[in-house]
Amino acid sequence: MLIGTYSPFLVVISLCVAILASYTALDLVGRIATARGRAVTLWMIGGALSMGVGVWSMHFIGMLAFSLPIDLGYDLTITLLSLLIAILSSGFALWLVSQPSLPLLQLCLGSLIMGAGIAGMHYTGMAAMRMEPGIDYHPVLFLDSLIIAVGASAAALYIAFRLRHAQPNVRLARAGAAVIMGIAITGMHYTGMAAASFPEGSFCGAAGNGLTGKGLDYLVLITSLAVLGITLLTSILDARLEARTAELANSLTLANRELTQLALHDNLTGLPNRVLLADRIGQAIQKVEQKGGCFALMFIDLDGFKPVNDAFGHHMGDQLLRAVAERLRKSLPGQDTLARIGGDEFVLLVRLEEPNDAPSVAANQVNLISQPFSVAEQSLQISASIGIVLYPGNGEDAAELLMNADAAMYHAKSAGKNGYSFFDGSMNTNARKQLQLLQDLRVARQRGELRLHYQPKFDASSGQPVGAEALLRWQHPEMGLLAPDKFIDLAEKTGLIISIGDWVLDEACRQMRLWSLQGYGHWRIAVNLSALQFCHAGLVDSVSSALAAHHLSANNLTLEITETTAMNDADASMTVLQKLSDMGVDLSIDDFGTGYSSLMYLKRLPANELKIDRGFVRDLEQDSDDAAIVSAIVALGQALGLRIVAEGVETDNQQNFLTQLGCDSLQGYLLGHPLPAERFMIDIQAAEAKRA
Repeated sequence: MLIGTYSPFLVVISLCVAILASYTALDLVGRIATARGRAVTLWMIGGALSMGVGVWSMHFIGMLAFSLPIDLGYDLTITLLSLLIAILSSGFALWLVSQPSLPLLQLCLGSLIMGAGIAGMHYTGMAAMRMEPGIDYHPVLFLDSLIIAVGASAAALYIAFRLRHAQPNVRLARAGAAVIMGIAITGMHYTGMAAASFPEGSFCGAAGNGLTGKGLDYLVLITSLAVLGITLLTSILDARLEARTAELANSLTLANRELTQLALHDNLTGLPNRVLLADRIGQAIQKVEQKGGCFALMFIDLDGFKPVNDAFGHHMGDQLLRAVAERLRKSLPGQDTLARIGGDEFVLLVRLEEPNDAPSVAANQVNLISQPFSVAEQSLQISASIGIVLYPGNGEDAAELLMNADAAMYHAKSAGKNGYSFFDGSMNTNARKQLQLLQDLRVARQRGELRLHYQPKFDASSGQPVGAEALLRWQHPEMGLLAPDKFIDLAEKTGLIISIGDWVLDEACRQMRLWSLQGYGHWRIAVNLSALQFCHAGLVDSVSSALAAHHLSANNLTLEITETTAMNDADASMTVLQKLSDMGVDLSIDDFGTGYSSLMYLKRLPANELKIDRGFVRDLEQDSDDAAIVSAIVALGQALGLRIVAEGVETDNQQNFLTQLGCDSLQGYLLGHPLPAERFMIDIQAAEAKRA
């Protein structure tokens, strides 16, 4: 009996190759499980080749680790056949564990087939030695090797199936499983080798012309490690690429969801916006056309919201809008839609059983909004005006229904607010007038229809003119001369106020320059700034350009802003006002006493003038409270070193009272009406001639 020996180094190497092959197989199963389409087939073929080469390499290195007292070799054809068996067995294993499920019967059958394949690879590889006489196998050990092959296959298939999907610490679990599988596969090989016995006088038929062990072990080792390493590295890189791709796809999905949310919902309240509302109205129309029934569209506008915004600032106004939205939303059934379409305007789409149900729904909304709101420890009371349209009956599509509901809402406002009004065809007349007025306003400046009238200001003590306030008028081609209250709101809503305001600044500076050349260089021309104009980033440049264009000294210009505008964002206002003040422009706080202000900020504002609102001046003779307020404003202004201007002076008693209090200058109908520049100067010069 020939006694064989083993190279410990190659035995250890064969175990390491088995473990590496097992880990590569487990990783490939994970790649196949997540792959789609053609990639599954490619990974299956590549995986079968890699895993087959790995398992076969372990076997062949184990064979090369074995030596007998005779020369050994391995028949190339039979050796390649054993490699083919290893590849096919590996391919079958990968296919089996890539299935959606692995029932026990299927696992058992697969284990038998794969175990037979591994055993077939081993004993075919042994046959490649072509021993003469043939190798004798110990029956018990031979049977043990087969049992180990089947058991190892069962364990490998089960572990691979369980670890094919990503889970916490999956790589660590695969590494542990690979060690167990590697030991099992190696154990089967060396059990099979132990079963083999070689009679005395045996010789190897492949020793002369077959593969020999001289350097072959290193070639097989390097080749198998290269194949396994490249396959494993490719799998890992592909997994990372897939993970990043999945992460990117998830990010894109989230971003798309957020963009959709932003595109279809109001940022402040989270309610549907105008775009989504139009879609919902379209769906409601389609449903009514198909199944019958009706729905109401209610245009809700908040009464008293602007004073809250003016008094407490936009931050408080935003919180109030959220509170209104939340209260209305909670009261609605799931199938109804509440949308915010801008400012303090909401629209409610309500499906109705009967058209007669609309009044009760509208009354409920009015009642809900009329109840006090607690916002930032303030109790705020507002109301709502609601315009109602019904479908079918009051419009054909979303645009027409919204327009008619808007017209009905304005009718409710004009009827006293805090209520609702159903649409009537006659209401569209006013809506069309407003639309036409807006169209005309857009071209009024280009057509030269805007005018400035000037109301004189007089020194309270001497009665001498000290300047004028520029007041905007619109010479409408059909409606005649329009005061600002007829069109300024439209200009504010549409942003036209910016370009109109720039024209007013330029025209007022041009006129003041003419008066300066006529000998009135000590006058100041006052120009009102709207809230939107004051917040516009180009204001300082517009003022600078107007002064430079007409070579007018900055101290000939007074810019008037309301107290509420100045205090809305006091820090930002201070920055803008300081830039204007640094230019030398006079700054006046208009309508003082009617808004909400902080004396702490007021004393820091670079203002030169306080202007007492005409509302206080009007009732000076009848209302002692107004007299007290005016006295307090004058005292406050004097304490802060500001000039005091009183507007709205219409009686001699008002003039005398304000003069005695210490007002610096006065204006009002008693002293002079707003007039075009030519007539203004005629009156001024006539008064001067009379005094002379």
